[in-house]
Amino acid sequence: MPGMKILNSGASSLGLQLSPNQLEQFEVYYHELIDWNRRVNLTTITGYDEVQVNHFLDALTVALVWQPSAGSVAPRILDVGTGGGVPGVPLKITFPQIRLVLLEATAKKAAFLHHLRDRLKLKDVEIVVGRAEEVAHNAQYREEFDPVLSRAVAPLPALAELTLPFCAVGGSVVVHKKGDIEVELKKSSRAIDTCGGKLREVKAVDLSEFPDKRYLVVIDKVSATPEQYPRRPGIPKKRPIR
Repeated sequence: MPGMKILNSGASSLGLQLSPNQLEQFEVYYHELIDWNRRVNLTTITGYDEVQVNHFLDALTVALVWQPSAGSVAPRILDVGTGGGVPGVPLKITFPQIRLVLLEATAKKAAFLHHLRDRLKLKDVEIVVGRAEEVAHNAQYREEFDPVLSRAVAPLPALAELTLPFCAVGGSVVVHKKGDIEVELKKSSRAIDTCGGKLREVKAVDLSEFPDKRYLVVIDKVSATPEQYPRRPGIPKKRPIR
């Protein structure tokens, strides 16, 4: 009997059916994450049940606001500041057809991602080592993705500047947030507008597995991001667009 029962139950609540093979991939992912975490700081959450809920199921909540369309061209997705591969890798396991790019600034974490990709035999997964502020000015990645994902990377005003330049016009950015986000949303409106975005919705994530308030902030890309954004490394967080 496959493990990952909490994840499997939560995924069903999201309308997702995970196969025994997919559950086995999540099982392997968990053990690799914990093994590498002894050498590389990937996560402070290490319990079997906790990882299922706070990493894997949390990643899959993206399905509440976005899922790949059946029969269409495989979407190209970017996960900005992916760390240990969340939310990108859980979504790739669940939707194998997506073409995934994982962006991570720390080389040691990127080494884990290369190992994980090979261990899980994932196809169409590219790992890019670099800062979002610099990679977003590379034509190969600028305005090339739909959706762009990010979780636990920065406050929303900075995150808008770090993610929207990667998003194709007509696409969207999906950001995981927790707790009381009203003030953060208000402070981010100028940055979203400046970088070519428009707030579409703030989707409350209502699953019994989560005891706290969780949201998906969905920002549509309505116009091209001006060339000067994002600004140089560190500036979006230090001096957010206001």
